[in-house]
Amino acid sequence: MLSPYAPRRIVSLQPSATAILRDLGRLSSVVACTKYCVDVCPEVLQSNIAIIADSWTAQSSQITDAHPDLVIAAVPYQEKAVGEILKSGSRFLGLAPKSLADIYGDIAAIAGIMNARDAGERVISKMQDEIESVRRQTENFPKPLVFCEEWGKPLIASQHWVAELVHAVGGEFIGTPGAQISAEEVASESPDVLIAAWCGAGDRVPLEKIVQTRAWEKIPAAKNHRVFCIRDEYLNTPAPTLVKGLHALAAAIHPECFPHAEGLRCIEQIQ
Repeated sequence: MLSPYAPRRIVSLQPSATAILRDLGRLSSVVACTKYCVDVCPEVLQSNIAIIADSWTAQSSQITDAHPDLVIAAVPYQEKAVGEILKSGSRFLGLAPKSLADIYGDIAAIAGIMNARDAGERVISKMQDEIESVRRQTENFPKPLVFCEEWGKPLIASQHWVAELVHAVGGEFIGTPGAQISAEEVASESPDVLIAAWCGAGDRVPLEKIVQTRAWEKIPAAKNHRVFCIRDEYLNTPAPTLVKGLHALAAAIHPECFPHAEGLRCIEQIQ
């Protein structure tokens, strides 16, 4: 039951917030969200929810039209977009997670605002239990070198929480999380596994093309056919959705012990 002080009309400008609200059992409070939220939470299409611009391109008129009690947004922001959110005059919760601990904190914060603290604890515990279970299974495994990218041009390594998941599934993350890196630097590390999860690309990363254009054919990962795409929303959405990314990473990094996972695609051929 909602507290009389809990928001009843929420505008979610980021898929992570929508996913968290869904898992807290509060999706019915969302009155507007973004087209990217639909990719993570197709359930929103079953309700009369307005589809509006996101945290990067927010428009005050769209927010105002939804008459929200609360707007939830998250990085990446544009200064102009933040101005548009504030211009709407709505209460605003801005999230900027970097680590798994930050994500748990965001879940707890939203749960508190929505008077769903018990549900929040359950969601956090479930995530932690899943991650710890995989960590225990892989703690004595060899640790292959893994490069995981969130964008291809410029080449940017995946975020810190992805590096944490890579370590949890028994891999060694290459590069500085969230930082730009050159194709030559990646090649010099001789990664055993290459994983691409481009923001906004779903599962459509052209694996064969990036190996060829970056001259990565001789990297161990390419020679051993261990180049993968993981669906964008499974690794780049800082929410309980990351559990799906965890299992996809485990299947890519230790396929001898973990079954093929949803959202994971292997390179077809390298010419």
